[in-house]
Amino acid sequence: MILGFDAKRFFHNKTGLGNYSRDLIRILAQYHPENTYLLYNPKPKKIDRISIDGKIIIERLPETKKDRKLSSLWRLFSVGSQIKKDKVEIYHGLSGEIPIGINNLGVKTVVTIHDLIFMRYPNLYSYFDRKIHYYKFKYAANKADLVIAISEQTKKDIVTYLKINPNKIKVIYQGCAPVFKEEIPLEFIELTREKYQLPTNFILNVGTIETRKNVLSVIKAIKEMDIQLIIIGKKTTYFKDINTYIVENSLQNKVIFLENVELKELASIYKMATVFIYPSVFEGFGIPIVEALYSKTPVITSKGSCFSEAGGENSIYINPLNPEEIRIGLLELLANSEKREVMKQKGFEFVQKFNDAQIAKNWIDTYQEIIKSN
Repeated sequence: MILGFDAKRFFHNKTGLGNYSRDLIRILAQYHPENTYLLYNPKPKKIDRISIDGKIIIERLPETKKDRKLSSLWRLFSVGSQIKKDKVEIYHGLSGEIPIGINNLGVKTVVTIHDLIFMRYPNLYSYFDRKIHYYKFKYAANKADLVIAISEQTKKDIVTYLKINPNKIKVIYQGCAPVFKEEIPLEFIELTREKYQLPTNFILNVGTIETRKNVLSVIKAIKEMDIQLIIIGKKTTYFKDINTYIVENSLQNKVIFLENVELKELASIYKMATVFIYPSVFEGFGIPIVEALYSKTPVITSKGSCFSEAGGENSIYINPLNPEEIRIGLLELLANSEKREVMKQKGFEFVQKFNDAQIAKNWIDTYQEIIKSN
């Protein structure tokens, strides 16, 4: 098969949608090297986390001077003619979008929709961004041959908010980067601990530091607890609220923020953590939960949304907006090493459903079904 992909996030986003795109291409190329994977990139810029060999995985840039100058319009409109010329059998929009008019060119299409948070929580987005997201997602979901949701929760939201027939939507879970599944030498782990001056026992949180991720609730929960919280993620304006609370309550030595942590270092920190806490109000899936479970680190996360899909039966679920409930959950788990060991093993068994081989099979089966459909 010749498969084409919207590769804007693949080449330009370091986290989130970029990780999803890179991980999917890596898995497909590894398990199915008989196919060709064309990555349509609107402008030259690379995040070097995967090898572009030029044989199986091929980067495709705008061909004309006009399209290079108007790269955003190329991605939205004129890339279709290039896709057609490349004899692409299926074009996959990896982040809720497909080119306008591509369905008129005889190219099969599939689109992945990760979440509809901009519709569930409109206050977190500007009016303009909400409208743009809605029209792009609605168009893609209507025109694509198949819509992929990354969780059952997202599928429900696509039906509810975009009014798409559930029979047109398929759930395919995502995995995580291989580094979280690998054995890391103890020497490297200890060097990472020394580099970041990490304690023997600590609670870990990973994710962009933004309102929806709700890490302030955890900081309130540990206010009177004798343990440190390590937070790894990019800061947004929400950090100002967090920092104000930390300073007002003299918690500077209890809450540690890390940024620009290398991937192998991040995997090491997951393995060091006593407990992983993920109190997000809403997610499309929750990859950090999967990363923690592969790292054999017990997880406390939120009730509702998609979190139980990622965390399984042996994670602990709390009301993310109730610091006292979070505190009780943390104290119970920190005081019970036997329970932590059970959670580690059971969580590791559960997370194998997100392994690379299963993800590759799910996708190849799906692409073949689309090609065979009328």
